[in-house]
Amino acid sequence: MQTVSNMEKSAIYRAWGSIKEIMPKTLKTCLWLIRITVLVTLGVQFLEYFEILPWISRFLSPVFNLMGLPGEAALAYVSGFFVNNYSAIAVMATLNLDVRSITILAVMLLCSHNMITETAVQKKTGSSGVRMFVIRVLSAFILGFTLNLIMPESTEAVKISIPVSELTFMEMMEIWLYKTLRLIILMTVLIFSLSILQKLLSEFGIIKWLSRFLKPILAVFGLPAKTSFLWIVANTLGLAYGAAVMIDETESGKITREDVDLLNHHIGISHSNLEDVILYGSIGAMLGWMLISRWIMSFILVWELRLEMALRKKFPTFAG
Repeated sequence: MQTVSNMEKSAIYRAWGSIKEIMPKTLKTCLWLIRITVLVTLGVQFLEYFEILPWISRFLSPVFNLMGLPGEAALAYVSGFFVNNYSAIAVMATLNLDVRSITILAVMLLCSHNMITETAVQKKTGSSGVRMFVIRVLSAFILGFTLNLIMPESTEAVKISIPVSELTFMEMMEIWLYKTLRLIILMTVLIFSLSILQKLLSEFGIIKWLSRFLKPILAVFGLPAKTSFLWIVANTLGLAYGAAVMIDETESGKITREDVDLLNHHIGISHSNLEDVILYGSIGAMLGWMLISRWIMSFILVWELRLEMALRKKFPTFAG
C-alpha cells in the first residue's frame, strides 16, 4: 500500500510541476491573442458601421459570380474572413441561398476565416505569414471555383433563421462588447485547459501513444507523427484556441520548424472540423463536400511543400 501511495504522490508532484511550468507561457500567449482579437473585432465593427465592408463586398461581387454565388455572398465571405464563421452565417441569413451555394460558400469560409488572428498564430509558430495568407485565400477561391464546376445543381433555397436588424452605433458597440467579453472568457478557459492537458499528456507519455496510433493517417497527409496532438487540437478546436499549445511545442523544440510548417499547410485549410463543420451543416451545407474538398487541398499543399523541402536540400545554392 505504501508503494502505491508513493506512486500517487509522485504522479501528483509531476502533474503539479508540469502545470506550474506551463502557466507563465500560456498567460503570455493568451494575452497576446486577446489583444489581437479585441483589435480585429473592433476594427471590423467600425468597417461595418462606416459601410466599408459592403463596399469591399461590392468590389468582389464579380469574382463570386465565378463560384456560382450571388454577388451578395461576398459580404458574408468578407465578414467571416475578418472575424469568424458565426459572423459569416449572420450575413448569410439575409441571403436567399440554396444548398449548393451554402456549401460552396461554407468551404471557402472554412479555408479562410478569422484570417488575421489565425495567420498571426501560424506566423508565431514558424511559418511564413505571407505564404499562409496567400495559400488560404487562393485555396478558398480554387475550391469555390472547382466545386461550382463539379457539384450538381440545386434549386431548393434554405431559410436560415437568425434574426437580423438595423442597429444604432451605441447598440452595435454594446453587442460588440458583450460578444467580445464572452469570446475572451471562452478563449482564456480553452487556452489554459488545452495547455494543461497537453503538458500532462506529454509528461505521462500519452502523446507518444497518440503519435503511434495516428501515424498511418498522418503519413497519408504527409505529416510527421510528432504533430499528432497538435493535429487533433486544430481539427477539434481550431487554430486560435490551440495557439498556446502550438507555440509552446515549437518554442520548446519538441517539434522542428519543418514539421510545424508541414502541419500549418495542412491545418490552414483543414481545421476546426468539429464545431465549424457542424455549424455549417446545421444551416444546410453538405458534410461530404466540406470535408473531402479541403482534405484533398491540404494533401496537395503538404506534399508540394515536401517536394520544395527536398529540392532545397538537394540544390541548396538554388534554394538560397
